[in-house]
Amino acid sequence: MVYHKRILSFKYALDGIGIAFKEEPNFKLHILIALAVILLSYLLKITRIEWMIVITLIGFVLSLELANKAIEEIIDSFTEEEHPKAKLAKDVSAGFVLVAAITSAAAGIIIFIPYIWTI
Repeated sequence: MVYHKRILSFKYALDGIGIAFKEEPNFKLHILIALAVILLSYLLKITRIEWMIVITLIGFVLSLELANKAIEEIIDSFTEEEHPKAKLAKDVSAGFVLVAAITSAAAGIIIFIPYIWTI
């Protein structure tokens, strides 16, 4: 019984990721960027520590994108009208994705520039 519930929880999580991928252009964009960064990391032979940073930041951005989608869906389920508080919550949740993406890009520049300069 516990095993079955655990399997179902993975299924629900994968369903959520699939929905975000289908419905959110920014999630698709972040997946594409993540794949490009992974390929670049492989080609440049970054260190293990740098791999850990890259993987963590990719997970961070994608997780926040999923959280943003969840927040937007919850807000939309309560009101179809434009409401200042609903707009604020949506804007803030989009903002935390943007902050994570900018921070990740900055870290990526710090990691990749020395490798690119030596090419």
